[in-house]
Amino acid sequence: MKLPDSLLNDIRTLIESTRSRVATAVNAELTLLYWKVGQRISIDVLGEKRAEYGEGMIPKLANQLTVEYGRGWGERHLRNCVRFASVFSNEKIVHTLCSELSWSHFRLVASMEDPLKRDFYIELARMENWSVRQLQERIQSMLYERSAISKKPAETIQHDLKILRKEGRQTPDLIFKDPYILDFLGLNDHYHEKDLEDAILREMEQFLLELGSGFTFVARQKRIQIDDEDFYIDLLFYNRKLKRLVAIELKLGAFKAEYKGQMELYLRWLARHDQESDENPPLGIILCADKKQEQIELLELDQSGIHVAEYLTVLPPREHLQQRLQRSLQNARQRLLGYREANSHDARKK
Repeated sequence: MKLPDSLLNDIRTLIESTRSRVATAVNAELTLLYWKVGQRISIDVLGEKRAEYGEGMIPKLANQLTVEYGRGWGERHLRNCVRFASVFSNEKIVHTLCSELSWSHFRLVASMEDPLKRDFYIELARMENWSVRQLQERIQSMLYERSAISKKPAETIQHDLKILRKEGRQTPDLIFKDPYILDFLGLNDHYHEKDLEDAILREMEQFLLELGSGFTFVARQKRIQIDDEDFYIDLLFYNRKLKRLVAIELKLGAFKAEYKGQMELYLRWLARHDQESDENPPLGIILCADKKQEQIELLELDQSGIHVAEYLTVLPPREHLQQRLQRSLQNARQRLLGYREANSHDARKK
């Protein structure tokens, strides 16, 4: 007698779904256990006024726990538990996150000193269901430092992360980056805009990953006609998370002020002719080999829905990229501080 395929498939589904639920439940319980262990150590051991006494107790505790429960309870693990409980001090929040993130996720982000950076990775990992490996890759690629949101005031970052956490909705600043790393295109030192465009089309899967979540390719050299004159948008995408068309213009040299008018024309045409009734207004990305920050600020491109970013066709050493991004963050924060001081001074004069 032949075994019915439907019976076998149904039983397989039941087994696999139960295994998945059990694994999730076990992970959540273990993570909560580690949090409680870290909190207990913090209160009873590290809370002692004599720091040397508290520090000396952790190795002793680790030795005893290792004897009773095995190698997984060594000193390093206990210190990770303490760090975890210190960084994520709200048990209710930890309990909620445990159903979506593993102990390994928490361990990766707990070492970050910047709480906004930490929250950025936690919320995106949870929202987009990143594996531990995916989270690690994004941290190593400095996704936060390259995100548009990292250059914004702390209040804006907190606001956008709150929207993501409560409504599951991403803002453009959480998705857009600067710079975009396009080393996978394999371009040499001398190339034209068409070479760059051709390379992107050849490596579209990688390019979509670098663009970020939710992007779908729509068209290359999209032709639009205005007053009997033809114009062409280099690349057109749709982002389902933002519910917007996203036009991308590729520029070999440095940013020029004239690019703003060109992109505004494209975005207004798309809004009039291609935007659906349930969609948000189109956005534009101008990818340049170099930015002119003061020009970009004076042109107030953000208000026009235009994001200007650099692209790198060769990945620099990590230390150089880190220094470059750190300078960019510092400059952005200094400019924000300068704007606030100027506004405060103007308000006092009035």
